[in-house]
This record gives sequence, C-alpha cells and structure tokens, in this order.
Amino acid sequence: MKYNILFFAALLLPCSIAVAQNKLTAVTKDADSGELLTGASAVVKGSANGSVSGEDGIVTVENIPDGLQTVEFSCLGYESKRQTFTFPLSGRDTVEVLMEVAFAELEEIVVSSTRSTRTIANIPTRVEFVGAEELDEKSSMKPGDIRMLLSESTGIQTQQTSPISANSSIRIQGLDGRYTQILRDGMPLYSGAASGLGLLQIPPLDLRQVEIIKGSSSTLHGGGAIAGLVNLISKTPDTERELSFLLNGTSALGLDVSGFFAQKFRRTGLTLFAARNASRPYDPASSGLSAIPDVERYTFNPRLFVYFNPKTKMDFGVNTAFENRLGGNMLFLKGRGDDEHSYFERNKTVRISTQFSLEHKFSEKSMLNVRNGYNLFWRKITVPGYVFDGVQNASFSEINYSFASENTEWVTGANFWTDGFEEKETADNRLPRDYSRLTTGVFVQNLTNVAEWLSLESGLRGDYVESYGFTLLPRISALFKINRKWTSRAGGGLGYKTPTIFTEESERIQYRNVLPVDDRTNRLERSYGVNTDVNYRTSIAGEITFSINQLFFYTCLNRPLMLNPLPDGHLQFQNIDGQIDTKGAETNAKIGYDDFKLFLGYTFTDAIVSESNRRRQNPLTPRHRINAVLMYEVEDRWRAGLEAYYNSQQLLNDSSHGRDYWVFGAMVEKIWEHLSVFVNFENFTDTRQTHFGTIYTGTVTSPVFKDIYAPLDGFVANAGIKLRY
Repeated sequence: MKYNILFFAALLLPCSIAVAQNKLTAVTKDADSGELLTGASAVVKGSANGSVSGEDGIVTVENIPDGLQTVEFSCLGYESKRQTFTFPLSGRDTVEVLMEVAFAELEEIVVSSTRSTRTIANIPTRVEFVGAEELDEKSSMKPGDIRMLLSESTGIQTQQTSPISANSSIRIQGLDGRYTQILRDGMPLYSGAASGLGLLQIPPLDLRQVEIIKGSSSTLHGGGAIAGLVNLISKTPDTERELSFLLNGTSALGLDVSGFFAQKFRRTGLTLFAARNASRPYDPASSGLSAIPDVERYTFNPRLFVYFNPKTKMDFGVNTAFENRLGGNMLFLKGRGDDEHSYFERNKTVRISTQFSLEHKFSEKSMLNVRNGYNLFWRKITVPGYVFDGVQNASFSEINYSFASENTEWVTGANFWTDGFEEKETADNRLPRDYSRLTTGVFVQNLTNVAEWLSLESGLRGDYVESYGFTLLPRISALFKINRKWTSRAGGGLGYKTPTIFTEESERIQYRNVLPVDDRTNRLERSYGVNTDVNYRTSIAGEITFSINQLFFYTCLNRPLMLNPLPDGHLQFQNIDGQIDTKGAETNAKIGYDDFKLFLGYTFTDAIVSESNRRRQNPLTPRHRINAVLMYEVEDRWRAGLEAYYNSQQLLNDSSHGRDYWVFGAMVEKIWEHLSVFVNFENFTDTRQTHFGTIYTGTVTSPVFKDIYAPLDGFVANAGIKLRY
C-alpha cells in the first residue's frame, strides 16, 4: 500500500508543476498611432524566459511560475517598459502594451547659440546640430578645414571666389556670404577682411559641435546674421584626459598634421590645439594653372580654464593662424616661369584672436556672463601689377544676465563692437579704404511655455551703428508639440548688414579698383525673413527608424549693396533701387536600420534680384540641390560611407549658365581603442569644371577668370591615421 501511494504521488507531481506554469499573451502597439509592433520582445525578469512578437504584434510567453512576476517589453526605437502581473491572471486572456517612441538621443542635445538651458527638442528656434561623431567623420575626409562639413548640409553651399587660390565663402539659402555670421563660441572672429579665407583656416579637430541657424538671428548675435549663423563650439576639458593626433596625406600632395590635448585638473583646465596644413601646387586638368595652390599654414590655439568655485569660472583662449597661399601658373610656381608664364596670386595672412569669458551663477536659475573677444587679421594679396595690404582690428564685448523660472527664461544684456581697417598705400593702389566703426547694442530675449503643446521665444534688439544710426530688430519663434511624433516650428525677424567692401564680388577681383564705401550715400542693408518647418519621427516594424523635416523659408533684402562700374573704370558699392527675394524649401530625411543610416536631402532655392522693374536670377545659386549619404557604422569598430551630391544649372555673372553636375565620394575607417586608419575617395568620378570648358578668357599671362561653380580639383584620395590616448 505504501508503494502504491508513492507511485501515484510521482505521477501527480508533473501535473502539479504543469498547473503552476502560466502563459502571458500581449499585443504590442505604438502608443501614439496604435500601430502593431513587429519584433517586440517580452522577457520575464530574472530569467531567460521570453519571446518575440510577429507581424500581428502578439507576443506569447509560456511557462511563467505562479505569483508576482515582472515582464520587460522592448523594441528597437522604443523605450523599454516593465509591467508587473500576478499569476495566474484573472479574467484577462490578452493584455495591451503601449510603447513610447524613444527620442532620448535628441533630448540630450544642448545648444549654446540660443543661450537657453533647454535641450534642442524644446527650443522654438530651429537649430541644426553637428555633433562630435560627425565632426570626427569629416576630419577623416577633410582635416584641414570645414568647407566640406558645411557644404554637405541642405540650404548651404560654399562658393569658391578664386580659381587658383581656392578662397571660398559660405552661402545660406541663396544669399551671399557676407550675410552669414561665423562665430567661435558665440564671438564673431571670421568677418570683414577675414571672410574670404575664414572657412579655409578652421580645422575641425578641436571642435565639440557646430550649430547652424538659418534665417535672421539678430536678437543675440547682431544684425549681420541676415541669412543665418554658424556657431563653432570648441572642446572643453574634462577630468579624463583627451589626447589625440591626426596625420593625413592626399594624392594631390597635401599633408595635414594636428594634435589636441584637453584635461581638467582640480581648479584649472587646459585645451591645446596645434596643426600644420600644407599642399603643393596641383593641376589635374593640365591647364597650366593651379587648381590647388601651394599652401603652408600653422595653427596654435591654447585655452586656459579657471574654476574659482562651483559657481564661478573663467576661461581665456588665443587662436592663431599663419598662412602663405600661392596659386597661379604651374611653371611659375615650380620656379620655371618666364615672361609668358608669370601669373600668380599670393595670399599672406596672420590671424591672432583672443577669447575671454567670466561666468558666475547666483543660483541654478540665474547667471551673469562677461565676454570679450579681440581679432587682428593681416592680409596681403599680391598679383602682377597690384598689391592689397591691410590690417583689420576688431573687438567684441558683452555683458548678459539670464534667469529662469519653471515655465520661462530671460536673457538680457548689452554688447559693443569696434571694427577698424587700415590699408597700406602702395604704388599700385592709391585708394586706401580705411574705416573705423563702433556699434552698440542692447537686447532682451524671452522663452515661455505658453501651454504643454506651445512654446514661444521672442526677442528685441536695438543697435546704434556709427554713421548709420539706430535700428530696431524684433524676432519671434514658436514651437508646436503636436504629439511625440509630430512637431513644428515657425519664426521670423528683421536684420541688417553694415555696408562693407569685403564681399564675394570684390574678393574675386582682389579688391582691385574698388572704391571705399561712402557712408554719406550708402545705407544699411535691411531685411525681413520667415521660416516654418514640420518634423516627423517614427519607428517602422520596430526595426527601422525614420524621420523627416520639411522647411520652407523666405527672406527679403531691401536695397542691397551691389558693386557697380563707374565711367572712370573704378567700381563702387551702391544701394540698388530694388530688392533680393530668396525663397524655397529644404527636405531632410533620415532612415536607420541596424548599423546602416541613410540621409537624403533636397534644396529648392529661388533667389531673384529685382532692380528698376527688372528681374533676374541671383547668380551662382543652383535652384535644385540633392545630397545623399549612406553610412555603415559598427560602434568603435568600423565606419564606412557613400556620398552623392547634385547641383543644377546656375546663372553666371556673364549671363551664361553653368552645367549641372554630380559629385560622388566614398570613405572607410577601421577603428581600434587607440588607433583609427582611414581612406577617403573624394569626387572619384573626377567631376571638374575644366571638363565643361575653359575657366578663363584672355591669355595665360593675363587671364580673366570665369565664375567657379563646380569643383576644380577633381578626384582626390586621402588616407591617414588618428591616435587617441
């Protein structure tokens, strides 16, 4: 009898265990759209027991023990979610699990151009952000300067102003380079006489991020940002030491060597950047003229940080650049020139600028900041029969106070600019264009959460410009949070630009025969502009992330300054009786799957110059631009990419049209803990303007150059290494 009882007990034991095991059936959905999620997983905490949903969104987990159990649900592109159930479940066959789209990466981005404590996702002003990862990628492709970094963005193009020296400026949304401010840590260091070479003298290795605002940004940064601004944010030290080196060589005989050091100590911190960038003359078209000039540049940027206490800190930095740039006839550059082969263009420059900032926090919500920047820029341009030799001294000083409450933030302050230029009179140039100008401004900006779905940013600025009087600049932006997937921004404001001879038109002719700006007859260039965008983000089938941003913009520039010929052969800038209207759209889409990311962009720009009842297209402005980038990246292991860029036809200044063209590139980088090896093939289809026709008229001794609208250097490969300690 005893053995019979044991036998029956043994038979019943598996049945009791089976009864103690439970099943959970859940349907996983997108919390906003209700879309069923494929590939969502459910795992019982503390075990390996789990399952994955199919196309119907249903995930079933079996063999769950009795009692209180926590189940974690996760899906690519969504925030993980934990729910607790008591098993066996009572009265529920299937549970519904709503999952929120994860945008944590976007939420963490903090920008400094708006001087707000909010993240980029909560700022009404539309800010485009280039982070450290993309900067590192671009340093593998173009370590000597930031032209590529900017020109590959929608709505932005770099315009080459010299075919033999590669001098370039930046254009945003169809407006000339003088209407864009380039800032370094919020201070204007690359304007005036430095504008034609600014992009060429900024290596990316010591930059932490780049912030781009398109459209008038006058409240905090002054009236010069009619088209927009580019704010270059430097790296700052941390307690963990950063030491990196880059060595790069190109098939066009270029060599880049740079190093960066940063570390924070107990009460002090230090960053130090040094670089040597060089290239030899390069003529891929065998035209006899250099497409890449002979360049030698040295850069040295030390910066000291002092942390007096947790509430007060100071930093002081110096940026220096010394460059000799020589382009022209290849025989002349190689020392074999003669009377016929004698044309050249030499640019010698020295840049010394300082940056000072003192910051004191009264509390977590209020802060006082005092800043000062000084810039000395000497430039000497020499061409046969003419010399331009001048020094620009400029300074920028500001004091601002910011404070915040739960739903609002205020920034108010005043700033003071000095700008002076002295030109050396030579036998070839008896038209010194010296000037000295003071500008004083006061500003106030407010950011308020009007409702959970609406934030407003409004600002007002008043500037007094010596010789031109007082101008008032209002600005407003709004952020609409429709839901977690849909957001929209809209904004607009006024701007102005002080007349100057330092423009793309005069840069092309090395300022030869250009008369000084006459402040008795010229007026400020004034503008107004508006833009609006819609942004959508989602996850498809739990595996593919997708986002798209659609921007529409319009800017009107009243009575712009144009360079007009005079009967005596001189040229003078004059306000035309008319305006420039630039309008268009930018589309940016991003698709991510596993280790792949696809970026697609399209820009439509319609820039019209209206003068005396005549209308014409603004020269050197392609109506259609396309950019496509496919990236494959395994974190800390591999990075590879393919790029394609298209520019449509452009009207040239001689009333002809440049051809449309495509440019393709590819790069690959192998990454180890302390070492990276990269190779880049830029423009591997060898697209060149010299394939479409000659770039000059006249003789090789006295060439008259045409507008440059396409690459001149053609296919250039580069390879190098990065070291990190």
